Amino acid sequence: MQPIESERLRLRAIEPDRDAAPMLALLNDPGFVRFIGDRNVRDEEQAREYIALRVLHSYALNGFGMYAIERLSDGAWLGNAGLVRREGLPGPDVGYAVLSEFAGQGYAGEAARAVFNHARTVLGLQDLYGITDLDHVVSGKILLGLGMQERGVIQLPGVDSPSRLYATLGAAEV
Repeated sequence: MQPIESERLRLRAIEPDRDAAPMLALLNDPGFVRFIGDRNVRDEEQAREYIALRVLHSYALNGFGMYAIERLSDGAWLGNAGLVRREGLPGPDVGYAVLSEFAGQGYAGEAARAVFNHARTVLGLQDLYGITDLDHVVSGKILLGLGMQERGVIQLPGVDSPSRLYATLGAAEV
């Protein structure tokens, strides 16, 4: 998977050994756990397994997945962003998460925009979706900023709580 670059960011394929430690930090970040969920990943070995089973599997199966977000200016690992196939959604979900220490600086929105543009122009995917925790107002604003429309509240299979659904104009109903 080719890297994607934006003004301040590089999004690149996630690698088990290279990214286990920062992925562990992200998966246990209080904001991630609160708004996305606890993935029960508690050490670097589990993080490597998570990357292999979730991220690398998606690359192989779908030709896309989550990317590591790196700041161009210094290479800092900020979080991840990409496309995810989810049961219950007819098209890919634009997902993103940044470590709390980098929140509020526009990185999540910039990464989401880069993924969205790549999905449409390079991958040819027009019908894109986004889901957020019902209380995560900032994440919803990011999706609206991409031109998505709020579609209401849904309950996805395998997800404990309801999610707010967003979709591109003309995307199939869920």
